Amino acid sequence: MRSKSFSIKPDNHAHRVLKCALSSRILLIALIFLWRSFLGPYDTSASISPTCLSPSNANSDSPVLFPRVASALENSIVWDGVYFVRIAQCGYEYEQSYAFFPLLPICISLVSRTVFAPLIPMIGQRAVLGLSGYVINNVAFIFAALYLYRLSVLILNDPEVALRASILFCFNPASIFYSSIYSESLFALLSVGGLYNLMGGANNIGTLLFALSGAARSNGMLNAGYIGFQTMHWAYDAISLKKHAFVGLQVVVSGALRCFCIFIPFFSFQAYGYFNICRGNADDEMRPWCKARIPLLYDYIQSHYWGVGFLRYFQVKQLPNFLLASPILSFAICSIVHYVKMWPAVFFSLGLGTAPAKKEMSATVFSLGANTDLKTVGVLENETSGTVQDAHCIRLRKRFTKGESIAMNIASEGPPSLPVIVLPFILHLGFMAATAFLIMHVQVATRFLSASPSLYWFASYVMITPSIGKRWRYFIWAYSVSYVLLGSLLFSNFYPFT
Repeated sequence: MRSKSFSIKPDNHAHRVLKCALSSRILLIALIFLWRSFLGPYDTSASISPTCLSPSNANSDSPVLFPRVASALENSIVWDGVYFVRIAQCGYEYEQSYAFFPLLPICISLVSRTVFAPLIPMIGQRAVLGLSGYVINNVAFIFAALYLYRLSVLILNDPEVALRASILFCFNPASIFYSSIYSESLFALLSVGGLYNLMGGANNIGTLLFALSGAARSNGMLNAGYIGFQTMHWAYDAISLKKHAFVGLQVVVSGALRCFCIFIPFFSFQAYGYFNICRGNADDEMRPWCKARIPLLYDYIQSHYWGVGFLRYFQVKQLPNFLLASPILSFAICSIVHYVKMWPAVFFSLGLGTAPAKKEMSATVFSLGANTDLKTVGVLENETSGTVQDAHCIRLRKRFTKGESIAMNIASEGPPSLPVIVLPFILHLGFMAATAFLIMHVQVATRFLSASPSLYWFASYVMITPSIGKRWRYFIWAYSVSYVLLGSLLFSNFYPFT
């Protein structure tokens, strides 16, 4: 029987993560309104709200009861938030608006028409849309922080490290975007929630959440890599170790279908843009991308309107933006290099060349959760705990006894192979860091990489390393605090920031 103190401790940590997430969001919102009170915005065009092109979505010009509140909310909608609110109110009117994926505008529209509908006569429709966006993203962030803690416990089997990682996430350098009308919070919730369910064995729920993350941001498609990595290992176990070629084929087909489900939102949105913009036009009236063999609207928008492309951002005048992104990129590189130095054989073989016992255990852990070994499976039935992880593993043990998963039919001894489990997180981080540095506007790397769990795990570990922990602790917290203050100051007043 597990001791009472051990089973309660993770719950206490979860409560601390909840309080920290709430406190950080209150702090960010307070900073936004504080800076707006003292400084005037660099660009005041955010307050301009032209009438929707479609008559059915036309703005209401009726007077409101609290015009000052309405004005404060409307003026706080800056940068990409202007697009998200406009789409929620008027739909996709212009070609460049298709750069912003539909999940957040849909959620904003639904909440504004239901929960906050009674406020429209008081502060107006656009202010209600803005309020809905703020509420959605801040609530989503809180759940994302809790999911990150649960995922970290599941992977690392160390509640203390998981707690530090989650607190770092609560005050991450891109925090301003998680409290503004941006898609970062929804994306983090869906991505980390999908990872938690995938690593816990709930593959269908994990796939669904990954697919929804692709409806929030284009890089949600990269989450299919986790399914691909899992499928590769399961197929390797079935074909190479267990000599079950047919089972291996089933695993590959199943994994391919799951990946296809994750791709559906992205390509459906591209098809929606194609039919809205290209269909019914003569050849000479069509936009250039409409005539392409594979008409991808998103790629054209990024290249044509924002100048995104391979090495296109490598210009002398962009040096300040490279400096702005250098801390997060350097930290990502350090975490990847540290992993490669610790486990080079696992990294270069993708975990397929490890010892057979550990290899088999690494496949098993993808279904049981990273803090569960096969010895634990035999005693889970006699354990009583209120934590989510324990209940999840008990259900998985029942599935194990029924033989529902080929990966659970392995009876090897030894601990789980943590390096193999962490490897897909490292590969995912490396791909995103390279993309941000070589292709994208490099300054967005701060928020682009901010939902990567492996960054917070690495930071959490180096902060307690005896020889270098103190220096790293000062650097990490100084970096986070300075970017929280600087970001809330610049971003809220429409000055450039990541």
